[in-house]
Amino acid sequence: MTTTVTGPAAGTTEASEAELEDLRATVRSVCADAGGIAAVRRLDEHAPGIDAGLWDTLGRQVGLAALGLPEAVGGVGGLAEIAVVCEELGRTSAAVPLLSSTVLAGQVLAGCGTAEAPLAEVAAGTVHALAVAAPDGVWRPDAVPVGVTWQGSTPTLDGIAPFVLDGADAEALVVAAAGPDGVDLFLADPRGPGVTVRRVPTLDLSRGQAVVTFAAAPVRALTAGGEGTEVVTRALDVAFVALAAEQLGGAQAALDMTVAHVRDRTQFGRAIGSFQAIKHTCADMLLQVESARSAVVRAVRTAGSPEAFAEAAAVAQSWCGEAFTYVAAECVQLHGGMGFTWEHDAHLYFRRAQSDAVLLGGAAHHRERLAGLLSW
Repeated sequence: MTTTVTGPAAGTTEASEAELEDLRATVRSVCADAGGIAAVRRLDEHAPGIDAGLWDTLGRQVGLAALGLPEAVGGVGGLAEIAVVCEELGRTSAAVPLLSSTVLAGQVLAGCGTAEAPLAEVAAGTVHALAVAAPDGVWRPDAVPVGVTWQGSTPTLDGIAPFVLDGADAEALVVAAAGPDGVDLFLADPRGPGVTVRRVPTLDLSRGQAVVTFAAAPVRALTAGGEGTEVVTRALDVAFVALAAEQLGGAQAALDMTVAHVRDRTQFGRAIGSFQAIKHTCADMLLQVESARSAVVRAVRTAGSPEAFAEAAAVAQSWCGEAFTYVAAECVQLHGGMGFTWEHDAHLYFRRAQSDAVLLGGAAHHRERLAGLLSW
């Protein structure tokens, strides 16, 4: 079977199952060599951010920074590759900017058509961050918190952009701003005049966020005439599927950890996995994981049709966030007393699950969007 990818995440158009499995094995091996889920403990809890060494290996040496980007800037692969890689990264909560830079910022830049230079930087591994969220944390074209004014031929931005994923580690910012013609996109220097970037504490140590303040900050225009709304909306559909794949990977890892524990842990001379209540809970966890897998696979297969893909992306996010949250919580519970300790890895999955569940809008937001797409 082959997966044909067209639309936003379109680099190489076909990938065989064997090629995808080779890619999966490579990413899994690199993440294991980096320490697996335990590598998250190396991060500074007061300044959550990127594992620069791991990103250098995965993003630059393996070439994952170019996933799904146009071939003209060195892009490789498409949505199928993005989903496989994100699933493996989710298994270890890898602190790399694939979602923030390659997928979010990269897909938006690819949709602009005037951003070949910054796209080439993204493909080479330079971190770019996307600032489009409304104050409630989701993308709403009618509630963009940054505005644009023009000083002659130079656009300047004013406003506060919240929830900028990996914004404190970015070398460039892709910003949505509202103007007289609607929402357009701009490229900003996070260290330039009028720009202040503040790293904020996060529940998930492996995924940093920042608040960016613009005060008459000169920027470069990427779109005009209100084209930014459509560009961001289409790019976010790719990001929804990438995040769903991450959530699938995290849920699968938490389930695997739990099954291994209940097989080994004994009470009253029996493995606790033989108790009916434990077996039923593990079966429910498996159902959540496999349903999430079906949602991701279905979304990848609809990538050739924008309408079907938007609907499938909304379904994936409606399901996968809650599935990961459920499985991670049960993972903690079934590990008993040690599952509640900081020394055990269960809480790292729990924290990632809770963070991811609201990262690009919660399940309720995506169900509301799905209802609109289906004209309910």
